[in-house]
Amino acid sequence: MRIEQLGDGEPEIAVVGGIHGDEPCGVHAVERLVEREPAVDRPVKCIVANEKALSRNTRYVDADLNRVFPGDPDGDAHEERLAAELLAELRGCTTLSMHSTQSYTGTFAVLAEETLTLARSVCPYLTLDAAVDASAFTEGRLIEHAPVIEVECGYQGSEEAIENATTIAGEFLGALGALPTGEPHSEGVPLYRLTHLIPKGTAEAYDVPATNFERVAAGETYATVDGEALVADEPFYPVLMSPYGYENEFGYSAELAGRLGGTTAGDDRDRSEYPG
Repeated sequence: MRIEQLGDGEPEIAVVGGIHGDEPCGVHAVERLVEREPAVDRPVKCIVANEKALSRNTRYVDADLNRVFPGDPDGDAHEERLAAELLAELRGCTTLSMHSTQSYTGTFAVLAEETLTLARSVCPYLTLDAAVDASAFTEGRLIEHAPVIEVECGYQGSEEAIENATTIAGEFLGALGALPTGEPHSEGVPLYRLTHLIPKGTAEAYDVPATNFERVAAGETYATVDGEALVADEPFYPVLMSPYGYENEFGYSAELAGRLGGTTAGDDRDRSEYPG
């Protein structure tokens, strides 16, 4: 794990990249931030997390880091030990964790129930297509154990994901008062709530005609398995849906749950309200 700091004093804000070693966008964003060395009004901790997995360009070495929090300092797996170390470094910090996907080229935040209040204040300042309440599926994830906003920054390995991560890191620091901030999105950010996993049986070929965050109507085909159509029993919004992104599921079903922020919400808060 590599740690740098912007500004003087004890950081109450952190930005993290490289939770997964095959998702380099957040690492580039952290490195750009450190190289630029902006004058910050609040100190910021900049972290590149799983250096060992990054050096191998693999998601993890022994175990998925974002499924083993809070970790174990005496654990057998590299990621178990790293999770405990990273969580200790983030104690007292409000954190942005940057990721990428194999299913969506845009950007969206992933939240836990405990971070929804924070997200209502911060997410309207970020360039996001959506926010996802993943409270039913947070076991072992960092967002379950710390005030963290996790952002999927684009398609894994793409230059666009790097640019998105860089932009969002700056916006996050602006929203927390470390850098000058822009205007919040006047319409807020649409919020979706995950309801269940969409399983994927063993087959030779898969296809997903459904588009993430676009409503699938009852009776509409959302995926095919060896050419056989899978049809929605009821309307839903697909999230993280792709043919081959997960081994045993296509992705998630979600419901539309409202908006974060907007012209009458989240614009006039005191940024020091969320010190970590």
